Amino acid sequence: MFIVNNYPLAVLFCIVTMLCWGSWGNTQKMAARTWRYELFYWDYTIGMLLFSLLAAFTLGSFGSEGRSFLTDIAQVDAGKMCSALLGGVIFNASNILLAASVSIAGMAVAFPLGVGIALVLGVVVNYIGAPKGDPVLLFIGVALIVVAVVCNGIAAGRGSAGKESPNRKGILLAVVAGVLMSLFYRFVAAAMDLTDFTAPRVGMATPYSAFVIFSVGVFLSNFVFNTLVMKRPFVGAPVSYREYFRGGLSTHLVGVLGGCIWALGTLFSYIAAGKAGAAVSYALGQGAPMVAALWGVFVWKEFRGAGGSVKRLLGLMFLLFVAGLALIVVSGGS
Repeated sequence: MFIVNNYPLAVLFCIVTMLCWGSWGNTQKMAARTWRYELFYWDYTIGMLLFSLLAAFTLGSFGSEGRSFLTDIAQVDAGKMCSALLGGVIFNASNILLAASVSIAGMAVAFPLGVGIALVLGVVVNYIGAPKGDPVLLFIGVALIVVAVVCNGIAAGRGSAGKESPNRKGILLAVVAGVLMSLFYRFVAAAMDLTDFTAPRVGMATPYSAFVIFSVGVFLSNFVFNTLVMKRPFVGAPVSYREYFRGGLSTHLVGVLGGCIWALGTLFSYIAAGKAGAAVSYALGQGAPMVAALWGVFVWKEFRGAGGSVKRLLGLMFLLFVAGLALIVVSGGS
């Protein structure tokens, strides 16, 4: 299987993760013109599962290092398999709430708040579970991102004139999503032997197998979580499965593409975790709020007409994110 063997390449993989995690929401915005997010989300989870299988039978099975996918998944311990599955279930609950927040409050608000909170709590959880890197630099970087999240929240409040109720609900959903999202990565990382991907311990999974198990957890739990949201949506009237099957091919493919984009980023994060460590790999990927906010501000014009103070706050948010992420990179190389 393909393995990352040096820290600079691991950082590059984490940057791809950040770009993917911060960009998949564009597909939801595209589909939202004619398609409810609850329906979009089915295609999103299908895209994630298909991509995980494709990667497992290609990158996860070629080469001479490590165990191939089929060999590896056949020997994964039941407890480790349950851990990765649970990670998928937790992620799915959080991501459905985040998708709901995006549909209500927009990308520039939902992603920095939800994913920013997930970054802070997730780094703590993952560092405790698998300590690696300089903790001082790591947590100073995280602290800068906390301030960036606060700046984004203030900017969102000032830029939401005439939309108080929807934004309040969107912000609350983003906060809950962030808390849940901070937990999922640790369960998946616990299923892998982060100390040696080349010869992982018996009973533990390679990143490719862990990601397939995780994706199965996401897909199966969707029959519970998304069905509930379809029947009792956060915004608008209930939607049915009949409406989903009436969707056109191009509409379904947009959702599948969104799932594939997120899956690519997540797989790269798991692959990079062997050299960068779970906390650093997770933290770098969670620079996604900056990417999403850039999309929201410059492409979707979600802060059009905002005053100078809002623009200054957004500028400060971007600077703090960049500084925080730079410290996180340095911490992992220490």
